[in-house]
Amino acid sequence: MQDNHFEQAQDEHDHEHDHGHEHGPLAELVTVRDWLRYAVTRFNRAGIFCGHGVSDTYDEAVWLILGTLALPLNRLEPFLDACIPSEERISVLEAIEQRADERIPTAYILGEAWLGDFRFTVDPRVIVPRSFFAELLEDGLAPWIEEPEAVHSALDMCTGSACLAILMAHAFPNADITGADLSEDALELAHLNVNDYGLSERVELVHSDVFSGLEGRSFDLILSNPPYVTAESMDELPAEYLHEPQMALAAGEDGLDVVRTLLAQARDHLNPNGILAVEVGHNRHLVEDAFPDLPFTWLSTAGGDDSIFLLRREDL
Repeated sequence: MQDNHFEQAQDEHDHEHDHGHEHGPLAELVTVRDWLRYAVTRFNRAGIFCGHGVSDTYDEAVWLILGTLALPLNRLEPFLDACIPSEERISVLEAIEQRADERIPTAYILGEAWLGDFRFTVDPRVIVPRSFFAELLEDGLAPWIEEPEAVHSALDMCTGSACLAILMAHAFPNADITGADLSEDALELAHLNVNDYGLSERVELVHSDVFSGLEGRSFDLILSNPPYVTAESMDELPAEYLHEPQMALAAGEDGLDVVRTLLAQARDHLNPNGILAVEVGHNRHLVEDAFPDLPFTWLSTAGGDDSIFLLRREDL
């Protein structure tokens, strides 16, 4: 009898040993709270950079863990003391390791990103959606656009995942939206997002190097969140950004390669009283130095007052 107990215990021990569960996070961390603490420590020690939708390692850990467990991202409290079964712990640990060791952005690990209440499918074919335009489009670009219903055509230049094209379709209910991008890969993914929102009738996606594929077409509104990272900043980017397509970030020595083309050609593609709005990150001084004669209006957002400029067709 004793021998049987011993054999059983030995079997259990061997079984545990096979799975490597005796020690370490998989054996010792049980609840969402445990894993959250572990993730924040891992991220802080690894020195990850949070620049893709959240501002610190705690929010990053909450997003990654809730997303991995398919829990609602805005509801942490009810789940903090929930036990995570061992099969699910493996995927949580793998996600944390990917984020900390390989510095893969959380959005790519989970395959999704959010702008406000809007969810988008993402993968390394597109940069992770992040734009001050999301906030401005909640109000339909008021007060610069007085009547959102009066916008009949709008262009999202450098559309990437089509996130801004989709937000524009919601902000301007009567508008036909065009999303343009140079990357065929990005446009493949953009189609998924447009279809997810049931917008394939209203959002057209065009392969175009800036305006090259849009000859003879004009719009009431052109929005663009183009590549605008300077050569110097490209050399200093945190590892997280190196997982993104570089063509969506780099824009020459001063970061203005695409902006120059936009400013040179936008007038031909805007209807009378049409508006051009362009996001340029921290490059306001570079833009103003390069184009001292243009009457830029800089729009206020929660992120600051100098990331997006607006011009009317008549200004160009």
